[in-house]
Amino acid sequence: MSGFVVSVTRFRVRSLRFLPFFLIHAQRCLAQIRRSDGYLAGALRHDRDHAYWTTSVWRDEAALLAYVIGGAHRTAMPKMSAWGDEASTVRWVQDGDELPSWPEAIERMRREGNPIPLCHPGPAHTGLGFAASEPAQMARI
Repeated sequence: MSGFVVSVTRFRVRSLRFLPFFLIHAQRCLAQIRRSDGYLAGALRHDRDHAYWTTSVWRDEAALLAYVIGGAHRTAMPKMSAWGDEASTVRWVQDGDELPSWPEAIERMRREGNPIPLCHPGPAHTGLGFAASEPAQMARI
């Protein structure tokens, strides 16, 4: 399979008491992604319901996997399972290296996404029945 790999993640903080810890780890992961070999483009979205989205484009699956299993991301992942009540990911391969639009990323998540195991899943977690929410903030990585 050739082409560029797109990764979309969604994580909803289950309580505001976890938000500062989540944001510290998110900043560390951003620093890691910016220096990752094979990372081509990315964007962040923070929704009003305390859901945090990332979308990124990678040279190939190996580059994405190296990021996922290393450094700050590897350190953060076990903590996220206790801090979130909704978390999911979706990946696909595309011909170009452009980022998908947010509507496309959200639709793909709903249609093809996979829930990430959590210690305290909310009622919408397993079926990816997350509510539509307005973005509070969006930025390019």
